[in-house]
Amino acid sequence: MQIHNLSEQNSILNTFISEIRNISIQKDRMRFRRNIERIGEILGYEMSKVLSYKPSTVTTPLGTSPNNSLENDVVLCSVLRAGIPLHNGLLNYFDSADNAFISAYRHHKHNTESFEIIVEYLACPNLEGKTLILADPMLATGQSMVATFEALKPFGTPKEIHLVSVIGAQEGVNYIEKHFNASTHLWIATIDETLNDKGYIVPGLGDAGDLAFGDKLQH
Repeated sequence: MQIHNLSEQNSILNTFISEIRNISIQKDRMRFRRNIERIGEILGYEMSKVLSYKPSTVTTPLGTSPNNSLENDVVLCSVLRAGIPLHNGLLNYFDSADNAFISAYRHHKHNTESFEIIVEYLACPNLEGKTLILADPMLATGQSMVATFEALKPFGTPKEIHLVSVIGAQEGVNYIEKHFNASTHLWIATIDETLNDKGYIVPGLGDAGDLAFGDKLQH
């Protein structure tokens, strides 16, 4: 797997990462969502540099201009609900993409720390020969990303796979490396070193879904 960790080079991305982590700033839900969206835009822009392009011609009021146009047939899939702001950021740049949505959540048996990933809702177009962008803002254990991809397999075999996350743990990165082929790309804003005993990224930022949309009742 090819890993693109954008934090390895300083950019304005540093500011957005700092703000979504900050316990005071992240209380502003609208700002939190917008920062996740902006991070998605940056990740999408960097990803666009490795995609395929074809020559085209644009007609202007005064003549014609040569151009290189995106050739990839993109399907953008996000994990609900935390993935919605990240999805919107990517969609701002890949605005003609087809879209897929999937729900994946941690189910704790008998209130223990161990859990399994449950996938319930899935809406997806044909993936055969497409460029799949699979987006989940938090790459903690990596199990959600893998479970989501397994659920998508009946919809066809993508030509390319790009995984997109905002914050990951090294353990999660190592896990998905074992489950995706070498040609898969991971685009991630930053990688933290560890998980706590509940499987949350440390220092991380907390629960991205709750910060974006409000606390939820546990089931």
